[in-house]
Amino acid sequence: MTRYADDAVVGFQYRQDAERFLTALTARLATFALQLHPEKTRLIEFGRFAARNRARRGQGKPETFTFLGFTHICGVTRTGRFQLRRNTSKKRMRAKLTEIKDTLRRHWHKPIAEQGAWLCSVLRGSYAYHAVPLNGRRLEAFREQVKWLWLRVLRRRSQRHRMTWERVERLARRWLPHPRILHPWPDARFAVTHPR
Repeated sequence: MTRYADDAVVGFQYRQDAERFLTALTARLATFALQLHPEKTRLIEFGRFAARNRARRGQGKPETFTFLGFTHICGVTRTGRFQLRRNTSKKRMRAKLTEIKDTLRRHWHKPIAEQGAWLCSVLRGSYAYHAVPLNGRRLEAFREQVKWLWLRVLRRRSQRHRMTWERVERLARRWLPHPRILHPWPDARFAVTHPR
């Protein structure tokens, strides 16, 4: 069971156990006049054998789920083994880009260096949370979108702007860091030993 505040993901080996747990949890919450959110609560087949079992039944790919800003996907390695993929959720990325766009519009008159320093801190903060293994493409796409938003704001500062894409590329090299995967793979994270 993985829980954060009132959101939780509970995994079971067998579907019957999951159905029994959901029934018991629904009844337990009802005694306190609470209920599970009907749109957010669902049973899905997920894990190592999900793709194989669904293919045998003639169903499509395994379902995905979003939890704590990541979309969790049943993936495979190059050798065909199961691999959990976590990508930044589209909803979270869209919301962050909208927030950046609104802030840039309010501060479009500020010096380029000040805007660049702010965007740098925003990107570093986003990378600190979302830089998990196999999420590099999504982070690079986020950086590209931030670059486009910055170009549009810089072009609106003057009717006769000289802000070319090449100049924005130079500014991005100066101010917008490229993403790096900061979080270890799960097997490395749990294999930590203390020096004492």
